Amino acid sequence: MTPVSFYKCLADETRLQSVLLIAVCGELCVCDLMVGLSMEQPKVSRHLAQLRSCGVLLDERRGKWVYYRLHPDLPSWAREVVLLTAAQNGDYFSAALKRVKSSQAQTRNCG
Repeated sequence: MTPVSFYKCLADETRLQSVLLIAVCGELCVCDLMVGLSMEQPKVSRHLAQLRSCGVLLDERRGKWVYYRLHPDLPSWAREVVLLTAAQNGDYFSAALKRVKSSQAQTRNCG
C-alpha cells in the first residue's frame, strides 16, 4: 500500500467516516454502518467494498451479515493515521458514532 493509494481510498466522506467508526468500535456490520451513516445498504456496501479492495478493511461473513474491521495487514503508519484521526477529530463523526451506539444498545440490528 502506498500513501497515495491509502489517501485516495479515504478521500470520500462516507469511506472516511466508515473507517473511523470501525476503528473506534473495533468491528461493525453493514447494518451498524447503515444506521450510523443514515444510508441505504447498497451505498454503504459499495463503499465498504472499495475499502476492502484497497486493503484498508477486512470482512467476515457471519450468517447473513458481513462484519468489517481494520485489515490486520494494514501498514502500521496507515493504522496510526486512522487511529490518530479518530482520536483527534471526534466532532467530525460523533453524530454517526452516537447513532451506532444508540442503535446497538436498543436492539441488535445484525441478528
